[in-house]
Amino acid sequence: MHIQLVRHATLRITYKGHTLLVDPMLSTPGELPAVANTPNQHPNPGAALPISVQEVLEGVDAIVVTHTHGDHLDPAAIQQLPKNLPLFCQPPDKEKLSEHGFEQVIVVQEELEWEGIRFHRTGGHHGTGEIGKQMGPVSGFVLQAAEEPTLYIAGDTIWCEEVEQALATFDPNVIVVFGGAAQFLVGDPITMTKEDIVQVAQNAPGSQVFVAHMEVWNHCLLSRSELREYVGENKLAERVQIPQNGETIEYRR
Repeated sequence: MHIQLVRHATLRITYKGHTLLVDPMLSTPGELPAVANTPNQHPNPGAALPISVQEVLEGVDAIVVTHTHGDHLDPAAIQQLPKNLPLFCQPPDKEKLSEHGFEQVIVVQEELEWEGIRFHRTGGHHGTGEIGKQMGPVSGFVLQAAEEPTLYIAGDTIWCEEVEQALATFDPNVIVVFGGAAQFLVGDPITMTKEDIVQVAQNAPGSQVFVAHMEVWNHCLLSRSELREYVGENKLAERVQIPQNGETIEYRR
C-alpha cells in the first residue's frame, strides 16, 4: 500500500491494485476565502498543489469523501473530477454529491465490498459542544483486503470514544489522522491536536500513524515542527509519520 499526501486531506492511496483519491481539494493558493471567525485570516489554500491536477487525477479508480466541507471537496474538485467514477461517502452526503453531478455515489452505511476491498464506516466528533454539533456529521473509513494492511482513515475528528472503538475493533496496521488542531476564535479544536495524535498512537501500539491536514488551511494552527517535537518527546517518532505535501510512504502488512 502506498499513501501519497497530496495536500491537506487530499490523499492518493494505492490499495489492492486500485488508486483511491480521498477528499480532493484542487484550488489554487488563495482562491478561496478564509474560514470565518477563525485565527489567521488569510485566504485558502495556503499552499500550492505539489503536483499538477492531471497528476492528482491520473489513474484514479474511485473517490472517497469523508464529508463535504470545502477543504475536503472544493469547487475546483467538483468541476474537474470525473463524474463517472465510483464515489464512496457517508449517508448524509449522498444527495448533495448527486446534485454535483456524480453518477456513482455509493453510500457506506456500515460496510460494503468493492473490487475486493471491504469498506467499513466509522464515527467521530468534529469538535466539542455546540461547535461540534454545528460542524455536522463526519465519518472515517476502514479499508481491508487480502494481503494488504488494514487502513483506518479517521476523518475530521478529535480523539473520542468512536475513534477509540475503531482502533479496538479493527486493530489497523496504518492510521491516517487529520491533524492541524483547527480552531475557531471560541471553543475547542475541531481536528486532532498533538495530544490527540499521541493518544491515537498510544492506544494503537502496533500501528503506524500518518498525519495529514497540516499547514494549508487558515485555521489549522498546529505546525509540523511543533508536532514533530511533541511526538519525539513521547518517543513515538518511529511510528508517527508527518509527511510533506507530495510525499509518498509505502506500508506493508
